Amino acid sequence: MIVRRRVVPAVLAAALLLAAGCSSDGGGPPSGAGRTTATGAAPGTAPSGRATASPPPARGSVKVLRTVARNLKTPWGLAPLPGGGLLVSSRDDGTIVRIDDRTGRTTELGTVSGVSPAGEGGLLGIALSPGFASDHMIYAYFTSASDNRIVRMLYDEHKPAGEQLGAPDTVFKGIPMGFIHDGGRIAFGPDGMLYVGTGESGERGLAQDRKSLGGKILRLTPEGEPAPGNPFPGSPVYSYGHRNVQGLAWDNHQRLFASEFGQDTWDELNAIKPGGDYGWPKAEGRSSDPAFQNPLAQWHPDDASPSGIAYVNGVIWMAALRGERLWRVPLDGTRASAPPQAFLTGRYGRLRTVVAAGGDKLWLVTSNTDGRGRPQKGDDRVLEVEVR
Repeated sequence: MIVRRRVVPAVLAAALLLAAGCSSDGGGPPSGAGRTTATGAAPGTAPSGRATASPPPARGSVKVLRTVARNLKTPWGLAPLPGGGLLVSSRDDGTIVRIDDRTGRTTELGTVSGVSPAGEGGLLGIALSPGFASDHMIYAYFTSASDNRIVRMLYDEHKPAGEQLGAPDTVFKGIPMGFIHDGGRIAFGPDGMLYVGTGESGERGLAQDRKSLGGKILRLTPEGEPAPGNPFPGSPVYSYGHRNVQGLAWDNHQRLFASEFGQDTWDELNAIKPGGDYGWPKAEGRSSDPAFQNPLAQWHPDDASPSGIAYVNGVIWMAALRGERLWRVPLDGTRASAPPQAFLTGRYGRLRTVVAAGGDKLWLVTSNTDGRGRPQKGDDRVLEVEVR
């Protein structure tokens, strides 16, 4: 359900400034930024699916530089702050903390009211407003008693710890919720629009129903309206046929990629085509049916159960929960240019979120206190990682 509001010109102006000059993942401006039109048209995929530049090396490397923070409880989403610092959401506590990325000191901003954690639901993804420098708004996706929804809150760092979050303002609601498959990843794209990964909440048929918000990637304005240029006029649906979308990231050509939980056979990394049908529940993994978009890479769930993804220097980096590893997928356009390569297997347990940290670095969040992991001393934690 869309919570309709008058679009605030200043917010949209900030969104267009983002499209012109900054990347939502903290990795610097996307190649070709500034070409986004005032209509907020969706980023496109090159017709051939191939990039003109040479693909990255087939093999890479990962080096853990340091542990940034420890003893976090059920961390889920991470949003880097301009000028330094990290915001991290707690799925089960419904809180957001700020981490000083130099000292590791944590400060609780406050509790997000209305969060009803259960199973895979709770306080999930967070993102900064495109105009955060001036409006100080934090967006959050969470499970309430009746649905999954998106809210925004004013962040006032000058107030006492625990009181720095304003009351949630609901911008979008009605996303199906369940004990499983609640989706939850949100991110502002290079076009300044809000992209939302949802799950089918255990009701498989919702993924193919374009009138349902479950099992979709949604594309919204910052005010929660269906974004201009969406493939189905008047609808927030950007792609469908998903089981449980967990990661969103863009390359330097504004092409969108998403990770997705499979059931028993194949997990997926997909290049997202506006209006594309990704097959669930009729197809899991690659299919011979031309009606469905095939993944660019797939894994057995024991090796993946993918969560967050990030793009750095021609490579998608994918955090794996059940697989307890970090996957490297080098790209040639929207295709994998070499077989995926695994790093950190079993070393830090379940990996939930990965976010570009600028240059050749990533922020990596573990997920061992979520009831499914095997917590070690100091879990959960945020790591700084150098990648090639």
